[in-house]
Amino acid sequence: MKCLVVIAHPLPESLCGTLARTAIEALEAAGHTVQTEDLYGTGFAPALTAAERGHYYREPYRSDAQAQIDRLLAAEGLVLCFPTWWFGFPAVLKGWFDRAWAPGAAYDHAGDLGPIQPRLHGLRKALAITSLGSPWWVDRQVMRRPVRRVLKTALLGTCAPRCRLDMLSLYKSERLTAVDVEGFRTRIRTALAAWPRP
Repeated sequence: MKCLVVIAHPLPESLCGTLARTAIEALEAAGHTVQTEDLYGTGFAPALTAAERGHYYREPYRSDAQAQIDRLLAAEGLVLCFPTWWFGFPAVLKGWFDRAWAPGAAYDHAGDLGPIQPRLHGLRKALAITSLGSPWWVDRQVMRRPVRRVLKTALLGTCAPRCRLDMLSLYKSERLTAVDVEGFRTRIRTALAAWPRP
């Protein structure tokens, strides 16, 4: 498959960077084609511009993020590597959703401004890899997994309804041992090994 790996962490040598490299290596070893979208590394500007917002209901939609849109449209598999901060996405990743998951690309507006119509029909598999400082029970039992709900329902559910989402969350990320990290890297490899091979 054509796979897009999106990395959203300001420090290349962070835990997130290590997990992203694990995913890239696993995908390449399985024969997939991999493109990387390092949002901090490329200086991606997350703020939706006035011009972009002004074009939201006009055709064709115009954006300075066309390169990111093109990479998203080409993807059959999507891997998101990011830390969960305040039980949400880093601002740069939220901005990538705002700017790349755009009308005319990820979806079409309904003529009567009703439910949007999906366009990411080629996107088949998605894996979200995230780290959290909190323990598992805070994310799952108290907060009810807000990041997963947004990804599954709001984004993929409306723009790529045929895409299957898996999510790997690494909890208590500030207190991990090398064994913990290696065990989680094994979980990443296992999850990606289940993706359809070329």
